[in-house]
Amino acid sequence: MWSRAFAGLIAGLFVAAAVTGLAAWLPPGPWAASLVPSLIAFIPLWMLAAVWAFSFRSAARAWTVMSACAAGGFLLLWLLRVSGAVQ
Repeated sequence: MWSRAFAGLIAGLFVAAAVTGLAAWLPPGPWAASLVPSLIAFIPLWMLAAVWAFSFRSAARAWTVMSACAAGGFLLLWLLRVSGAVQ
């Protein structure tokens, strides 16, 4: 149980950060306009990720899936930045 809780707190932090970054960058227009709403949404997203960790049967699965989702989110952010799709 504690391993899943730590997966929710640590890996969930990175999942929430990736989702927040995507929420700030994907709408049209300058990203600075959506910065405050996305930062306000960060804490509820982190809480959702922490709760999501308890939906897995094992802690290893929670760490694996949540870490892969976080890595995928940051990869997508990096690809958006490198491609010039965001300003």
